[in-house]
Amino acid sequence: MSQRIKIKTWLESGKTLTAMDALEKFGCFRLAARIDDLRREGLDIETEFQHRNGKRFARYGLAGR
Repeated sequence: MSQRIKIKTWLESGKTLTAMDALEKFGCFRLAARIDDLRREGLDIETEFQHRNGKRFARYGLAGR
């Protein structure tokens, strides 16, 4: 199963995902690229920017979930 499909399934289950999560769970180094692929397929994915330990990162989830 491709990373794109695994990420899509994960998000459709109502969970959110960060780049670190994607690396640990799916071996995906380029989460933003996979998110872009899924958005082009029509998925309504929201981006929430968070801060932790002086670092800024994105958390992705499906809109309305």
